[in-house]
Amino acid sequence: MDYVNEFPILKTGLIYFDNGATTLKPKRVLDKMNDYYLNYPSNAHRGDYTLSLKASKELEDSRTCVKDFINAKSNKEIVFTSGSTESMNMAIYGYFYHNLNKYDEVLITKAEHASNIVPWFDLENKLGIKVKYIPLNDDYTFSIDNLKESITNNTKVVSIAEITNVIGDTRDIKEITRLCHEKGIKVLVDAAQSAGHIKIDVQDTDVDFLAISAHKMLGPTGVGVLYGKEELLNEIDYKKGGGTTISFDSPKEIEYKELPYKLEAGTQNIAGIIGFREAINYVNEIGLDYIEKYTHDLKKYLVEKLSKLDNIILYNENVSGSTVAFNVKDVFAQDTAIYLDKFNICVRSGDHCDKKLGDELKIKNTVRVSLYFYNTKEECDKLVVALNNDKILEESLGV
Repeated sequence: MDYVNEFPILKTGLIYFDNGATTLKPKRVLDKMNDYYLNYPSNAHRGDYTLSLKASKELEDSRTCVKDFINAKSNKEIVFTSGSTESMNMAIYGYFYHNLNKYDEVLITKAEHASNIVPWFDLENKLGIKVKYIPLNDDYTFSIDNLKESITNNTKVVSIAEITNVIGDTRDIKEITRLCHEKGIKVLVDAAQSAGHIKIDVQDTDVDFLAISAHKMLGPTGVGVLYGKEELLNEIDYKKGGGTTISFDSPKEIEYKELPYKLEAGTQNIAGIIGFREAINYVNEIGLDYIEKYTHDLKKYLVEKLSKLDNIILYNENVSGSTVAFNVKDVFAQDTAIYLDKFNICVRSGDHCDKKLGDELKIKNTVRVSLYFYNTKEECDKLVVALNNDKILEESLGV
């Protein structure tokens, strides 16, 4: 399928392989956002005039769209945030900070994003909880057996990515949650890399909290979602005082509004939220089953090509997914990225906000190719040709 009309930047010959960091934005998403700014640029839930009422309706229609996209029970379970990082922090500091005690254990893995590590470290320092790691398999993937062996009587939370941002393996959230709930353990899911790539059904998986970023699935930056079961969201103490959240007459007479508004102080990113709805509509039209299969097949194709090059070290070649982590022998990862930029190829290099994974890989920095449905085999071929070149080593050494 030709996506150039929806993604005009592709007309420049750009090869964009950094979808794990952020995806390209379709023209229709930008048009939807501009429509708000040009035709009804009013605040939502503030005015009683036509433009404001339309802005309010468009925002709430977007909430319903997200609710349907992840099959939540109610719009009350959909809280708009600035991104998955804020969503994770809201769940961790707003709920778990007030419900964990000294010596309680939180299980994560060393393949998690920093937003699922740093807040837990902070709670360990503040509360005396224990952050422990579920061991990874030899190929750096997650297994239910390792989870079972890691759970103790003190385990209170399993906080885990549905799809990891470097290795790219998909975790069985439904089985994880079933196992955890049998033991009274809460489950927090980082869905930043899975939303827009695979189907998410929070009622089927029964997760307690789930975090999403719009910009990793065709939407604008600065928009995210915290899903939480209604009864748990009502317990969150992560209040930002401001418009829409409360009514008040004095310090002793503060009354917070109902969900989700009590967790959404101030003016929301209205245009971004409306644009996110259009991104969801686009993803639904293409089809999540198609996106998942296409990107998995494209990864397999790229791995087959890269594995034939003597100068390439692959770290996740046997993992099903849409991410390829690699290095060029004797070349620093950032030097590889700078070199590829000369060919108009965009890749990510570094630790990918996942410093603990370096303990497992025995190397701090890698190059990451993260694929999406608008990438092609022809683009993969151009990447392989660029990497199969002695100049990459020469340039990295300054020869």
